[in-house]
Amino acid sequence: MTSFTEENYLKIIYKLSAETDSEISTNAVAELTQTKAASVTDMLRKLSEKQLVIYQKYQGVRLTKKGETVALKVIRKHRLWEVFLVDKLGFNWDEVHEIAEELEHINSDKLVQQLDEFLGFPQFDPHGDPIPDKHGRMPESAYKNLSEILINQEVVMMGVAQHSTNFLQYLAKIGLHLGVNIYIVEINDFDKSLTIKIEGSTQCFISYEVAKNLLVKSISMDED
Repeated sequence: MTSFTEENYLKIIYKLSAETDSEISTNAVAELTQTKAASVTDMLRKLSEKQLVIYQKYQGVRLTKKGETVALKVIRKHRLWEVFLVDKLGFNWDEVHEIAEELEHINSDKLVQQLDEFLGFPQFDPHGDPIPDKHGRMPESAYKNLSEILINQEVVMMGVAQHSTNFLQYLAKIGLHLGVNIYIVEINDFDKSLTIKIEGSTQCFISYEVAKNLLVKSISMDED
């Protein structure tokens, strides 16, 4: 049995591992957990004793197969609960992360399976993140960052790479949400900021920082 804290560490290590092929440094884990490096080291040793991670001092950490399985189960629960909160209880997408952080630690496989079935086996959460199935398999997605899209191209917004409340509220304010069409009107050579048109009518300016955190796919891409 893993504790809430242990599950959070495994989830963070999984997230960091998805961004690199190298071992994850103690400092990187400490930054995301907002914990002192010494405390992180103690936890990594504990996880290593449980065979959830492979940890070597000064060389970093990576998940074992067992640790990855636990991390994916927590991620699956988190994202299913976010779908439930948005689709069934009417929460906004900027309100659900912290609640799902609590709900993800409920340890009941039957509850998770029935929740998944009740929701119609969703593949993506309200932020566009893929939901692992009961075997830990992630649905495939071939999304790009809006910052990679060329001028005069039209795309569909499929997700966000940044989940902070302020960012999601900002997107809602300017009319950006999952499923909207975005047309690239202009790209500023100086700072790569963009002028975009939303749903063919509303024109607005967004920074490069915003654009690189929007996940999109081409209108011409297959929908399956």
